[in-house]
Amino acid sequence: MKLARTVAPEALDHLPTQDPAAQRSRRDLMRVHQAMGSCAILRRAWQSLVPVWPSGRPLRILELGAGDGTLLLGVARALAPHWPPVHLTLLDRQDLVSPVTRSCYEALGWTTELDVTDVLDWAQPPPGERPAPRWDLISTALFLHHFEGEHLQRLLAAVAARADRFVACEPHRHWLALAGSHLVGAIGANEVTRQDAVLSVHAGFQGDELSALWPGERDRWQLHERGAGLFSHCFCAQRREATP
Repeated sequence: MKLARTVAPEALDHLPTQDPAAQRSRRDLMRVHQAMGSCAILRRAWQSLVPVWPSGRPLRILELGAGDGTLLLGVARALAPHWPPVHLTLLDRQDLVSPVTRSCYEALGWTTELDVTDVLDWAQPPPGERPAPRWDLISTALFLHHFEGEHLQRLLAAVAARADRFVACEPHRHWLALAGSHLVGAIGANEVTRQDAVLSVHAGFQGDELSALWPGERDRWQLHERGAGLFSHCFCAQRREATP
């Protein structure tokens, strides 16, 4: 029997930035990402979508729901020796990226820009006739599952309009992942993380659910969606004419 998708508010999203429980939970998330293999999943997905890149300009990447920016730092460390220069925009509604984290990106040759914005505001059309910014790649991890219905469709539509490539690493809505979510206390997670982990799996994705929601003309996109590892779900979209 399949798990029905249910989206419920998660505790971390409603705690003040400086709340000790919130700070601890954000540190817990790095352990959760390690257990899910998020860094390796994103690295492989990025490499599959950007096998080569012409010289002349940096690769423009946007991360949605970037948090403190440390997850992609692991991806950057793996890719920087072999990749072109990157200009990375870290978007989150809270200002959580420390100067130390930004300096770590700079040391790898990646320039960073912070965009402290609610993602649904970002997804709105720009005012007047001003064109929206565009990116070569938009990426996100453990973020889309917070949205459903019109909000999720609006977000995906904005991504499709503003990027040539998109990668999402989300919770896999499956009984095995649900069992694992009940065990995150074993890796030292606090009460907030333990509660949110279970909610995240119930709000996760399976099958081709994201592909079915992807907007626009399907023949203009290559879509790949699959389970990744034991606990993750990976969705990739690439515009067919977006070849370096």
